[in-house]
Amino acid sequence: MTFRFKTTNTVIFCVFALLAALPSSHADSWKSKRLAMVGEIEADVRDTSRFLGKNKLDNNVLKALKKVQRHEFVPPQLQKSAYQNRPLPIGFGQTISQPYIVAIMTDLLALKQTDRVLEIGTGSGYQAAILGEVVDKVFTIEIIEELGKIAAERLEKLGYRNIRAKIGDGYYGWPGEAPFDSIVVTAAASHIPPPLLKQLKPGGRMIIPVGSRFMVQQLVLLEKTKDDSFKTRQLLPVRFVPLTGGQP
Repeated sequence: MTFRFKTTNTVIFCVFALLAALPSSHADSWKSKRLAMVGEIEADVRDTSRFLGKNKLDNNVLKALKKVQRHEFVPPQLQKSAYQNRPLPIGFGQTISQPYIVAIMTDLLALKQTDRVLEIGTGSGYQAAILGEVVDKVFTIEIIEELGKIAAERLEKLGYRNIRAKIGDGYYGWPGEAPFDSIVVTAAASHIPPPLLKQLKPGGRMIIPVGSRFMVQQLVLLEKTKDDSFKTRQLLPVRFVPLTGGQP
């Protein structure tokens, strides 16, 4: 027995319309989760305003948080958790930082579009991508070779042409591209590395977690004055993976 199916133009149109809508619906889902994450970050900033000295983020930082697709920077099995306001493992004993922490570390640098920023600890590349949405040039260093290569390839694939990445020991910075308007360190150091102080421009800012793996770390904001002295301010307790490499 032979069965014949009569397909109408209306049915064909509906099927194609449904298929075309699927990627858009998925993108809309990521976007809604991302916006919800940003709302949580804004609430956390208000709750910690007494530590930060401000109760809202710069508009350019907010735009970056709303645009950068965090789910692209985490392992596939963790993408469903990408927009939760918490750190996530990315392999090699490393993590992608809590979005709130990424937000305030970026914001407190008081960045201008024309700034050149050095990041120590590329990790997944998420912090570099946020910086790349705010400033013209970002330089990022990762000491774990495989992790650094994955992050560099990811950033290139996502179209970040204003970010230069390399494998190296971030403790010593990037002398060939110094000086920098700002430096952000995404791993905890026992002290502020002298090479990074030297590579910071007068008037520039550095934000860095200071402390050991087994003690409370403090997020420190440092400003280099015009006469090459430094002003520092402890912001709030944090927990980061340790900075490895050339520390004495």
